[in-house]
Parts: sequence; structure tokens; C-alpha cells
Amino acid sequence: MSFPVALDPAGNAAVMVMLMQDDQAASILAELGPDELRLLGQKMCELGEIGPEVIAGAIAGFVEKTESMGLVAHDRVGQVRTIMGRAVGEVKADNIMRRIAVDVPKASPIELARWLVPEALTPLIRGEHPQMIAVLLVQLEAETAAAVLHALPAEQQSEIVHRIATLGPVSPEAIAILEELLTRRISERHGQGPLSIGGVKEAADIINGAGKAVEARVLPQIAKMDKGLARKIEEEMFKFEHLFVLDPQSMGALLREIDNDTLIGALKGVPESERDYFFRAMSSRAADGVKDEIASRGRTKLAEVVEAQKLIVAAARKLAADGTIAFGSGDDDYV
Repeated sequence: MSFPVALDPAGNAAVMVMLMQDDQAASILAELGPDELRLLGQKMCELGEIGPEVIAGAIAGFVEKTESMGLVAHDRVGQVRTIMGRAVGEVKADNIMRRIAVDVPKASPIELARWLVPEALTPLIRGEHPQMIAVLLVQLEAETAAAVLHALPAEQQSEIVHRIATLGPVSPEAIAILEELLTRRISERHGQGPLSIGGVKEAADIINGAGKAVEARVLPQIAKMDKGLARKIEEEMFKFEHLFVLDPQSMGALLREIDNDTLIGALKGVPESERDYFFRAMSSRAADGVKDEIASRGRTKLAEVVEAQKLIVAAARKLAADGTIAFGSGDDDYV
């Protein structure tokens, strides 16, 4: 059977992608490299009107290519595990896979390390060779790796970063040594019992995502059970970076409540791009004045920056409680 319109392989791929739902197409495009994305995007834009014969030709080409391919059974459990992880998240995927596949291997020590908070991870590698630490850090999320590096001795940090930058290919033997080290350290510190998961940050993230109604109901109940814990959760829910969502009017109201010295101290600890959230609520003259004072102040202790940011956060929380400023536009929007 022939079709009146024949496209090249990239054109057929573009048609197949455009037949999918947006989220399905996005998940596939996320796997492509820059050159592939550029080519596919160009083909999608060039297609113009796509008639039934073009669609039929693309599908026929796809079927023809897959007739002789089959699906290999190698690491089928791993393939299903990856798909499940993308669909429902890593934790739920682990639970599902342990129910449907009895031979699912336990997470490797390195995979487990990726789940640990920096405070739990740092003691496991403290005192180890910089090369071993470098091999582990490159496998962590950048934010976690940065926190671990910061917690390690200052005299080691430069060498660790140098080794990360020049690491190159890592041999299977090096990975095996790292896994043995983590297994031993975890066993020494935690015995054979399970490692703790969850915590104040995780609880705060869940409440933030659930909305104001849940916060108003849950936090008072937690405070009745443990006031200290409720305070820690609340502090984790509302941090300085959460102020970045304020619109210029709300930010202006906040700036009127804090003195210039506190603002300068707080902004010393954030990148210039993030300072713009505050500058946009000021006049050009006022913003330039603050910028000049920040530049002339010189080095500031981290503790002073943190204290200044806490003062601004406290002022913002008070204004939010009074209804003077708001976070988000909907009833369930909150940080």
C-alpha cells in the first residue's frame, strides 16, 4: 500500500509527536539532545496542514520499523521501575515494584545516599579520601552536594572541587569501593535498622503544597501536640526566598516596614539577580542607593545576614497575617 505524501524520517517523527498529548510529547522531547530537538522542532513547524494521508504514512512507517524490532527482556524490571518512577515518583514506585516484582534488588548504597539529607550524609564521608568524596558528590543533586561540601573541613574543600572538575571517567572498581564504604559507614552509624526518612523540611513542603486550608487546620493541631515542632515546621515553610513571589505592591508594603540597614544586611547574602525582586518595588534612585551601600559595606558575617533575613521574614509574616500582603492569587496559593 502506498501513500501520496512521503516524508523523511524526521518528518514522520514530527507527525507522530504531534499526534500525542502535550504531556506525552514533552516527556519524549525531554530525552532528546539539542541537535535532535532543533531538527524535530524545525520539521514540526514546516509541516503546515497535516492531512489524513500524511498521518497514515507516518504511522505506516512507524509500524514497518517496529515489525522486526521486538522488545528485549533484558532488565525488564529496571525499565518498568524507571517508567513507574516518572509516573508516580520514586518512593511510590519502590512500593509498587516490591509488590509486583519479587526479585527487585535493594537500592544500592549510592542510590540510598541520594535520598539522605546533607546532615545525615556528611558524617558518612567525613575523613575519607578527597577522590572518594568527589566521586560521591558528582552523583548527588547540586544543592545537596554543595551543602555537604560546605560541611566538610575547609582545608579539604579546594582539593575536592579540583578532583570533581578533573574527574573524567569513573571505573566500576571505584564505584564498588565507594559503595562498600557507604555500606560500612551506614552500618556503623545506624546498625541494621532502617534509616530515618521524612523530617521537618518534608513536612513543610507537603503543607506548602496542600494550600492554606490544610495549613490552617494542621499547624494548630501540631502545636497542641508539640509547640517546638510546629514552630520549626512554620519556619521551614516560610523562608527568605519565599518573598520573591510577592508582587511589587506587596513588596513595597514590606519594604516600608523594615529599615534600610536590615535590608542591606539581608541582600548581602543573595545573588544580584535575586535582589531585583526587591529593587523592582523601589524607585530607581532608591534602588541605586541601596546597591551602592551594599557594594561599599564589604564582607558581612553569614550570621548577620541570616539574622537580617529573619527580621524581614518576621515582618512579612505579620503583614500577611494582617491581610496587608498576600502570597499567590488563589485561596489555596501559599508558601
